[in-house]
Amino acid sequence: MTRLSRAIAAIVATVCILLTAAPSLRAENDMECYSEDPEIRIRGCTAILQNKSLPRDARSAAHASRALAYSLKRDYGRAIEDYDHAIELFPNFATALNNRAWAYYKWGKPQMGKSDVARSLELSPNSGPTYDTRAHIAQSEGDAAAALSDYNRAIEFGGEHMITMYQCGLQEQGLYKGPRDGRANQELHTALKLCVENPRCDPLPADEFCRPAAS
Repeated sequence: MTRLSRAIAAIVATVCILLTAAPSLRAENDMECYSEDPEIRIRGCTAILQNKSLPRDARSAAHASRALAYSLKRDYGRAIEDYDHAIELFPNFATALNNRAWAYYKWGKPQMGKSDVARSLELSPNSGPTYDTRAHIAQSEGDAAAALSDYNRAIEFGGEHMITMYQCGLQEQGLYKGPRDGRANQELHTALKLCVENPRCDPLPADEFCRPAAS
């Protein structure tokens, strides 16, 4: 798994924000616009967006990809501006809607992302990472029951990768001592139940990497 895909899982928690939900970019800088390096990604997407004849779908994808880079840099204000443009150009862009909701959450404004995550789930009802976003918002508001329900849906639809991220994050919280094997087990569910009771507990890892388990 590349560093970028790990960062996507930890920071945005959305299904494959490699923009598979959007039309592919058709410009000479498209490779840079998907670089694992946020600075290169910003430069590449910016170059693409300077092409005034770029089709709306490709322009939307470039804005969303640059927004991800800003999110990785924790520049959520700029990220949201780019997501605004992406969604204006491509209103049914479920991935961008979810990631704008996540950016609002990370920026400390979770309520501003609630309508985005709701719309994203209407468009992509089997998205595990989108349920994860909604779970984080509910947990931040002190609604433990709703958060737990959505974390369980994230496990159901997100599969092995999402489960492994929770196992890693809950282990960092000291709530889970089982294996990081991508398989849901009773210890994981018990750890999640404990985590949702604390708005400050995040079942995702604190950084983009699952650190090796202590020997």
